[in-house]
Amino acid sequence: MLLLLLLFEGLCCPGENTAAPQALQSYRLAAEEPLAFRMLQTSSFANHSWAHSEGSGWLGDLQTHGWDTVLGTIRFLKPWSHGNFSQQELKNLQSLLQLYFHGFIRIVQAYAGHFQFEYPFEIQISAGCRMNAPQIFLNVAYQGLDFLSLQGISWEPSPGAGIQAQNVCKELNHYLDFKEILQSLLGHTCPRFLAGLMEAGESELKRKVKPEAWLSRGPSTRPGRLLLVCHVSGFYPKSVWVMWMRGEQEQRGTQRGDVLPNADETWYLQATLDVATGEAAGLSCRVKHSSLEGHDLIIHWGGYSIFLILIYLTVIVTLVTLVVLDLWFKKQSSNKNISHLPSPVFPMGANSQDTKNSRHQFCLAQGLWIKNRLLEKWKTRINQLW
Repeated sequence: MLLLLLLFEGLCCPGENTAAPQALQSYRLAAEEPLAFRMLQTSSFANHSWAHSEGSGWLGDLQTHGWDTVLGTIRFLKPWSHGNFSQQELKNLQSLLQLYFHGFIRIVQAYAGHFQFEYPFEIQISAGCRMNAPQIFLNVAYQGLDFLSLQGISWEPSPGAGIQAQNVCKELNHYLDFKEILQSLLGHTCPRFLAGLMEAGESELKRKVKPEAWLSRGPSTRPGRLLLVCHVSGFYPKSVWVMWMRGEQEQRGTQRGDVLPNADETWYLQATLDVATGEAAGLSCRVKHSSLEGHDLIIHWGGYSIFLILIYLTVIVTLVTLVVLDLWFKKQSSNKNISHLPSPVFPMGANSQDTKNSRHQFCLAQGLWIKNRLLEKWKTRINQLW
């Protein structure tokens, strides 16, 4: 416990970075949305002797840190993940986390029977600070369900968590020193670290990527129904608004899926709408995102079908034109004297019939060459449209 207090004092009273509170205030005024830095922990307990913990750090929706469970070290995932903390502060923080993870597993295993935790079980913790009140947060989940949280100076059970959470909170509230350490770490050290991260990673945090959207048809729920799917992908930041619309009227039956990460740190989302087959006409998918700067992305259902029809009509008109050209060249080759054109070289001694056939073949070759060139150009244009 003495080592823990010394490390805690080294983080909370470093004697430097006195401008951090002012920096935090400036970002609070300038930020579009209040950002938070949160540390996530997942600890799995298979039995009384085996357990495994994973940890990560997140600035908003961007992962900035990881925890190497083998080496017991912080992994800095961005060039600016150090923020404005000194090497000594980061070393103290790493040592504190090493003690914490080791002690957490031992304590939970020691009290598992007392609090009736049944193996195997999992505990999840989210703790950190945000740029708006309430500034700090610490929430604990047991088996994927809300269990308890730190509210001010007291541990409180989550609604519906039952007598088990109440007993754990009663025990935790006896450790006043532990609560004071947590409140100071989350209320003082965390905001300084958050301000430093925002300053160091300013360029990446301001990055905006416009979404791409397309429509598809999903599996029908029952006969006579149509499942419309609006796919929105490649956008950053994560916050996005997607809705199926009829004119300016929002369709309340719109179902949004989870916002999922892409490999390039952008995001993906799909929104579905189940409608009767005859009611699909006139519907559209509207997307709002900060990168669009107020110009909503709107895709109309059936727009792609009309587009394809136009392409097909264009191809048909082109083919008809080529057929007419072909007939015209054949007529010209049989009825018109083309002596003014550069004559092909014919073998000596060829009779008039051979010469006529050769000229006819030459004209056909010219027509075929023109058709091929036109077809090639049209194919290129059609591919560009796709």
